[in-house]
Amino acid sequence: MTFTALSDVDPCEAKFAQVAEVLESAHTVTILCHVQPDADTIGSGLALGLVLERRGVSVQVAFSRPSALPESMCDFPGVHLLTAPADVRESVDVLVTVDVGSEGRLGELASRLAGAHRTIVLDHHRSNSEFGTINVVDETAASTTALIARFFDAWGVAIDSDLAHCLYAGLVTDTGSFRWGGPLPHVLAARLLATGIDGDAIARKLLDTHPFGWLPMLASVLGSAVLVPEAADGRGLVYAVIRRSDIGDLRSEEIESVVDIVRTTSEAEVAAVLKESVSGSWSISLRAKSAIDVSAVAESLGGGGHRLSAGYTSTTSSDEIVAALVAALG
Repeated sequence: MTFTALSDVDPCEAKFAQVAEVLESAHTVTILCHVQPDADTIGSGLALGLVLERRGVSVQVAFSRPSALPESMCDFPGVHLLTAPADVRESVDVLVTVDVGSEGRLGELASRLAGAHRTIVLDHHRSNSEFGTINVVDETAASTTALIARFFDAWGVAIDSDLAHCLYAGLVTDTGSFRWGGPLPHVLAARLLATGIDGDAIARKLLDTHPFGWLPMLASVLGSAVLVPEAADGRGLVYAVIRRSDIGDLRSEEIESVVDIVRTTSEAEVAAVLKESVSGSWSISLRAKSAIDVSAVAESLGGGGHRLSAGYTSTTSSDEIVAALVAALG
């Protein structure tokens, strides 16, 4: 089966050439994913790590927190490359960040930037602060794994089933199971599926598999959701609050999934979920249907993201967070 190129001329072509040149001369490479990793950052990191390992490069892939990889990603090819934060090299030829919008999203591993001879940023967040030596940021890419796939093509890397598994995982999650992102994600998905990966199983494990304890948590959290119809210039905001007492032993993927249920509220253009951390601070996830750029809202509150999916953190109370969000939405 053959596929046409995703575009005749890739706007990132020149930067891809720079990245390839830097990586080809490297003996040691560290690839950093963002805190609270999702399938896009992990899939991107492991796919790139596998390619470099095959080329004889000494590779480490890491994220600073939580302490363990989400269970839904434990069968990704390349997980043997994952390295505990304390064991990540202080000095390295090249450090690459994947799906990381800013240094702050690296957590404690942001300190490793100073010890790298060259740094490369590969991302698709519009709000990326471009903190690398080479920054390849394409906000039109459906996922960072989609950007990585284009880089592999430019570099002449053949995408086999192991790489395809990692790339597909990020693609299916960041497009909401292909509900948004336009036609190109479908073209790339067809290409990745043609390598023989089980796309149904990958998506099911990432998006549709939860322990029983997820259900009572949902009942509690969704039962206390609040609709603010006048927010966002009358387009509406719906929000829910997840406190530490709601979380119990649930995994991070269970907590992160709540916003995609809240966002289905027909009376609200914007959905928000406030998640309380062990330290008492809050992580806020924002989603929009189509009319509002929540990345701009998140940026105004100290965060960032994509037009329809963004987030930020806060150390104020949940009531203060909601008031600030309503004000920012207008």
